[in-house]
Amino acid sequence: MRNESGRSLIEVIGVMAIAGVMTVSALGVYNMLRANQSRSIASMELKQIAENTKILLEMRGSYDGVSVNYLIKAGALQNDKAPLGGDGWSVTSSVDGATFSINLVDLTNGECNYFVSKQPAWAAKVLVNGFETGVSSNCFNSDTNQISFVVE
Repeated sequence: MRNESGRSLIEVIGVMAIAGVMTVSALGVYNMLRANQSRSIASMELKQIAENTKILLEMRGSYDGVSVNYLIKAGALQNDKAPLGGDGWSVTSSVDGATFSINLVDLTNGECNYFVSKQPAWAAKVLVNGFETGVSSNCFNSDTNQISFVVE
């Protein structure tokens, strides 16, 4: 009888299956870390936009006329690219000009829930899909969420 060395096909398939599960898990963790990093960066950019807008317009006593284009022309923004979400984002003043809001559109459910759970201190209130955040997050299970950060 011959003595064979090596692995059987079943053993090789088992090792490959374990390696596949580990790879999928690693990719999931990587994607989660990357999403959290982009949300954190967007949060810092939003804070900077709010601070720049306040510095730029607070002296005149009103936020009337504020917009993304106005902030770009004044040098408070580098470009019109949204910090997060879709390109239809905006910066608008309230009717009386006492406050302004930074409005993000086309956010995913995860992005929406991130901002609901980590409400920024620089925003007086946060509106999610038109409703003030409270007991429920008001986030949709789609990529159509809208968030408004109201700054006084």
